[in-house]
Amino acid sequence: MSNLEAFRAETRAWLEENCPKAMRTPMQGEADFCWGGRKYTFQSEDQKVWLERMAARGWTVPTWPKEYGGGGLTKDEAKILATEMKRLNARVPLVSFGIWMLGPALLKFGTEEQKKEHLPKIARGEIRWCQGYSEPNAGSDLAALATKAVDHGDHYIINGQKIWTSYADKADWIFCLIRTDTTVKHDGISFVLFDMETPGVSTKPIKLISGNSPFCETFFDDVKVLKKNLMGEENKGWTIAKYLLTHERSNIGDMGVPTPLNMLAKDKLGTKDGELSVTMLRHQIAEHEIDAASFMFTLERAKDAAKSGGDQGAFSSLLKGYGTELNKDRHELIVKVNGSDSFEWEGQFSNNGEIARTWLRTKGNSIEGGTTEVQLNIISKRILGLPS
Repeated sequence: MSNLEAFRAETRAWLEENCPKAMRTPMQGEADFCWGGRKYTFQSEDQKVWLERMAARGWTVPTWPKEYGGGGLTKDEAKILATEMKRLNARVPLVSFGIWMLGPALLKFGTEEQKKEHLPKIARGEIRWCQGYSEPNAGSDLAALATKAVDHGDHYIINGQKIWTSYADKADWIFCLIRTDTTVKHDGISFVLFDMETPGVSTKPIKLISGNSPFCETFFDDVKVLKKNLMGEENKGWTIAKYLLTHERSNIGDMGVPTPLNMLAKDKLGTKDGELSVTMLRHQIAEHEIDAASFMFTLERAKDAAKSGGDQGAFSSLLKGYGTELNKDRHELIVKVNGSDSFEWEGQFSNNGEIARTWLRTKGNSIEGGTTEVQLNIISKRILGLPS
């Protein structure tokens, strides 16, 4: 038996023994995702146990080094783990901006002290992070940000405002872009980390069309941040910001398909001779599933390239742009499958309007993380080589 075959057998046996049965069922909505953090309330004891068991093995972040709370797995071993979890329909034990975005940046740019301080807590789900990038006048033109830090020796005093800060009201810490030099644009930005409970930090939820409030306005009024929380060099935060954005865009693109649409449709609408009875919808779902499968293969190729040290660069814009449209298309089809039931807004029957609210929420996918128009411009210039 090869090493990988032995690893697969061991992994399968461990998952069978340790994954609670309740964690082997499809997620019904965002409430089923485990975000972790100081403010998080577990939905069940099984959800808590599943996170603790996976974190103890480092499998919430399987490819991170063991000294930082990871599993130390090779990319091939990590693929086997993902495959075996999928075979069991095991839920992802932890979702986190710390895992998707900050973690990779910390591994590349952080000091050893910063890595040891923050990475294990991310891996264990102890600290939930939010991202302080966009501002009211610095969205697509992010380098125009105006949130300012004044140097006070061993610390900065920060004043300014961020907007569209996802889950800022639920986060424990923020990774934030601030202006430390007002004489230049890109080269006057620094990347800092600080606790959201620091005096002077406040948030205000932004209510969306879905009726939910994942986004917030975030305000900084004379916030004191020690310089030990500066990541990388002062005024060189734009380099870190760009690196982190490639991971954000890749993960926005990786929306995943938890349950195949054809199964959802068959359960709702029934079949005739083994096929979905609504012909036009059957064709639309088949087309979507082919596109989704193709995208998953492309995403795997991109992940392999990234783990091998390849620079994702503009390719992350392609993943973000296409993944966004794929996710929006999926939820349009879910609405079609469920018909008028899709628009039931409140009550137990609709899981508090989960279908309608999620469908409306997907409209923001083409804005967050860089608008689709911005992504298309990047793709045209940097991948296709078209003239400006």
